[in-house]
Amino acid sequence: MSIEIRKVGVIGAGQMGGGIAQVAAASGYDVALNDISEERINAGLATINGNLSRQVSKGHLTEEDREKILSRIAPAVTYEHFHDSDIVIEAAVENEEIKRKIFQALCPALKPSAIIGTNTSSISVTRLASTTDRPEQFIGIHFMNPVPVMQLVEVIRGIATSEESYQATRELVERLGKSITVAEDFPGFIVNRILLPMINEAIYTLYEGVGSVESIDTAMRLGANHPMGPLQLADFIGLDTCLSIMQVLYEGLADSKYRPCPLLVKYVEAGWLGRKTRRGFYDYRGEKPVPTR
Repeated sequence: MSIEIRKVGVIGAGQMGGGIAQVAAASGYDVALNDISEERINAGLATINGNLSRQVSKGHLTEEDREKILSRIAPAVTYEHFHDSDIVIEAAVENEEIKRKIFQALCPALKPSAIIGTNTSSISVTRLASTTDRPEQFIGIHFMNPVPVMQLVEVIRGIATSEESYQATRELVERLGKSITVAEDFPGFIVNRILLPMINEAIYTLYEGVGSVESIDTAMRLGANHPMGPLQLADFIGLDTCLSIMQVLYEGLADSKYRPCPLLVKYVEAGWLGRKTRRGFYDYRGEKPVPTR
């Protein structure tokens, strides 16, 4: 039997979850948006409103469209608000223990036919599915950041994911106007299996004194034609997320080439997580970013 998705639930109202909610609502879906507190949900809705207002000011969206999109997103203070959702997409922090707890609490609130999607960027979809009551209806849906701008979505099937769940997810992603790449369920999937080791190597290059923050980023922008340098990109992603993904690669693939750079660990321990904390490889507290090393 085919599965039709009409209502979307999103867990996590931060940068990723808010972006997913915005794109889904803009594509005509009714969305329920959840986070750990009502304040976090309201903050996420305010960010979405700000994003849409900027589109209005640039002439990319009408005021009427902005209002319609916002009207489709409802706060979900508890998981009970997902009782009529056809799919719930988890976009919480990249921490397996936290995700497992979310799925265990979520399942009793869902209708039997509901699909669970995880926006994990590196963790085993099969392993996460095993914590639920519906591994056949569990799938990886890895959106890129920022969601409204980036075109790609990685879709990852766990070992038990059914063909019906996969096809319904594929139709959802296509209706969101995104392009799909299908990845096997291996640590890091495709994008982060390639991208994060490059970022980690850039941090090693800084750690070993081969170049400064500015020289490394300039070299990759101008020498490899990257739109932003790897250290600037790490700050944008979040250094805690970069470290989590590298740890998954290192532990999951058992290869020393994925060992997280000690300097990355040090920055995370210091709470210098990048743009979201206003300090990382750059200091964002002034008028313009300044390299910290």
